[in-house]
Amino acid sequence: MNKFILSLILSISFSGLAISQSDDGVLSLDDLLQLVEQGRASDNASENERIERFQSAQADQEGLLQDGISQRASEERRSGVLETNFEENELLISDVQEQLDTRLGSLRELFGVLQQVAGDARSQFDNSFTNVEYPGRSEFLTELAAKMGSSDQLATIEEIERLWFELQREATEQGKVKLIPDFRVITENGEESFEDIVRIGTFNVVADGRYLSHNPDTNTLSELQRQPEQGRFTGSTSDIVRADSGSGVVSFGLDPTSGVLLSALVETPNLVERIGQGGIVGYVIISLGLLGLLLSLERLFSLTMAGRRVKAQLKQSTPSDDNALGRVLMVYDTNKSADTETLELKLGEAILKETPALQRGILFIKVISVVAPLMGLLGTVTGMINTFQAITLFGTGDPKTMAGGISQALVTTVLGLTVAIPTVLLHTLVSGRSKSITQILQEQSAGLVAEQSEKS
Repeated sequence: MNKFILSLILSISFSGLAISQSDDGVLSLDDLLQLVEQGRASDNASENERIERFQSAQADQEGLLQDGISQRASEERRSGVLETNFEENELLISDVQEQLDTRLGSLRELFGVLQQVAGDARSQFDNSFTNVEYPGRSEFLTELAAKMGSSDQLATIEEIERLWFELQREATEQGKVKLIPDFRVITENGEESFEDIVRIGTFNVVADGRYLSHNPDTNTLSELQRQPEQGRFTGSTSDIVRADSGSGVVSFGLDPTSGVLLSALVETPNLVERIGQGGIVGYVIISLGLLGLLLSLERLFSLTMAGRRVKAQLKQSTPSDDNALGRVLMVYDTNKSADTETLELKLGEAILKETPALQRGILFIKVISVVAPLMGLLGTVTGMINTFQAITLFGTGDPKTMAGGISQALVTTVLGLTVAIPTVLLHTLVSGRSKSITQILQEQSAGLVAEQSEKS
């Protein structure tokens, strides 16, 4: 039906074309009918050809389907066979594993000990100073420990013997003082230099005048950023580097903890750094202490010279104006004709004139001895405030955040007591010297008054 409608439409179209062109004599209706007949015949032939190809492909698909069904059945049979073989192999493996466990016996415990020893030795060797000379041990011990950890591999006799050899070599090297020439050392500035070093067992590695530290991550030797006390320790490193087998005993600062004590020693602040921990309060205390010390020394020297001149005046009959006693005696000589009461007043006035010079600065020394511990207490309170502020901000997990405030609190307390104690002693000494001179003046004045009273 569809084909007929299509043919009718084409016929009408071609008819219109033919009619339109008939005037020109190009096509006629018969010619158009003939063309339609030819197109229909061609369409029928193409359709029949497509039907034949489809039927042929359908037959091929049925063949492929049969082949797939046949192959699936074959694979199912093969899967059954493989599953049976797998179960049999599982039983065989279980029997073989049981036989292996039975035959190993105590050897399994031995291999466990070997694994543990290899792991412990690797950790010890990585942190040892001898590792810079024998760097290939860590890889071997790592591989051996990994092999011992697996159930399908066992250590060979050669590997066990090498493990024993490495342990024995480490024990032997611990007792040697060994010179290593032209070894690579990383200096304080980060540069590389090749120089002679000395390894003292597994305790220290030193160069000429310097201690060296070992970095286990890179297996290198580097110079400490800060060396210990000059002379006492670094001088011994130079001695041991330059020593030979015939030089006898060489004194050396040995660190039995392989660097722990040395690290703590170099991190200990020196005197300047310790004073700097006290902050502004600490510097004020030190300034007061220096001022009190200088004033005390000046007073002590002046009073000592004044005391000597007074004692010298006691031995002389003629008064001199270069000392306090001489000036008091000159007042007596001037007022010999006065009555006793007047003479006593005149001598008392002369002693009062001499007293300020003898007691000058002594009160200030006393004030410093009192203020210094109070300043130390102020620094203690300030340091504790800083400590509590650090605790408020960062908590108590890291003690280093609190160390600054605690250091200030303790250092200022120490500085205050350090200034106060000698200042009190100096004040007592200076005050005693002043009082002794004043007492001599008063004794001599009282004696002169008594003598004048007897004459009258």
